[in-house]
This record gives sequence, structure tokens and C-alpha cells, in this order.
Amino acid sequence: MPEILVQYKTEVWDAIGETFFMVGVSILAAVLIGLPVGTLLFLCRKGQILDNRFVFSILNLLVNITRSFPFLLLVVFLIPFTRLIIGTAIGTAAATVPLSIIAIAHYSRLVEQSLLDVPRGVMEAAISMGASIKEIVLKFLYVEARSGLLLGLTTSIISFISYSTIMGVVGGGGIGDFAIRYGYQQFKTDLMIYVIIIMVILVQSIQFIGSTAAKMIDKR
Repeated sequence: MPEILVQYKTEVWDAIGETFFMVGVSILAAVLIGLPVGTLLFLCRKGQILDNRFVFSILNLLVNITRSFPFLLLVVFLIPFTRLIIGTAIGTAAATVPLSIIAIAHYSRLVEQSLLDVPRGVMEAAISMGASIKEIVLKFLYVEARSGLLLGLTTSIISFISYSTIMGVVGGGGIGDFAIRYGYQQFKTDLMIYVIIIMVILVQSIQFIGSTAAKMIDKR
């Protein structure tokens, strides 16, 4: 291990832990809320089984607006809401609020796109067998789209890691904030490069695991 990394070993591990915490909460929000929102977007589209123009328009508008916000401006815009929810707008816990909101919007759109790729015949077969909406979603749509859903989640996780590097603005910490404060601002270019390498390895590992798992569960 390079000497400078040994010197900052504690700080590096703390920063990695903060990144994992922020990204972990974002993943949880994406799966628990983004997955249902994306599914509802799909089901409420014109011609689908819950065809509802009003619900679709509202959800679609909210997702589009959230995804259109430059993330740094979204963080600043949500400071009052973050303070209301967490009790403070500063720190790693506070950073999870804007990250979770962008995670929900980001993954819900990918979920909708994955479900749109499911052949129409799967839905028709499920309906002809008298399946309920819950059964159609859980036993047919999610099963057929599982590879795309996993790939979408993998892409989202990598985006969340990228977004987390901005959270130093609100004292969120994380590996990106560490690279800026200890590497760039203190003119320790070698330290910054090592941190970037750590980030690249982390992202590539996540992409490899996600892609491999998606390929394994894709039975098409």
C-alpha cells in the first residue's frame, strides 16, 4: 500500500464507510419506493391494465422534474425538507435525503423501461389465466424483466456513487469529498489519484457483479 494511503488510512476507511452508508440508503429507497413507482408508471400508461391518464401524468411529471434538476441545486433546494426530516441539513445522514429522492426518480424510470420491454403476450397470457394485478406484476412482469431490473439497479448504484461525491457541499463526507479536501485542496495530487483508482475499482466491481448476475438470471 502506498505510504500516503497508510498515512491517511483511518480517514480513507471512514470516507468509504460514509459512501457505503449514503449509497446503501439510496439503494434501499430505490428498491422500496422506486420499484413500485416505476411499476405504477408502466401499469397506468395508455393501453395497460390500469390505464389512468391522471395518475400517469402526475407520476411522470414528478419523475421528470426530479431527474431534470442539476443534482447540486437539488441538494440545496431540499435543505429545508432535509432539516425537517432529519433535524439537520449537515452530515452523512442528511445527505441521504436528496440522494434517496434522486434514487427513487432515477430507478423508477429504469423500471418502467424494463417493463416496457416485456413482450405484450406475457401480459395477455396472465390476464387470460385470470391472474390478479398483484400476480401479474410479481409472477409475470418481474420474472420476465428480472434481468433488465437488475441491470437498471446496477446502473443506478453507479450513478448514486457519482452523486455521493457531491455531498461534501452539505458536509456529507464520502470518498469523493475526501479526495477533494485532502487531495485537491491540500495539493496532494498522488493521494487524489489513489482515491480515484479506488473509486474506479469499486465501480468496475459493481458493474461486473451486476452484469454477471443479470446474465445468470436471464433465461431468454
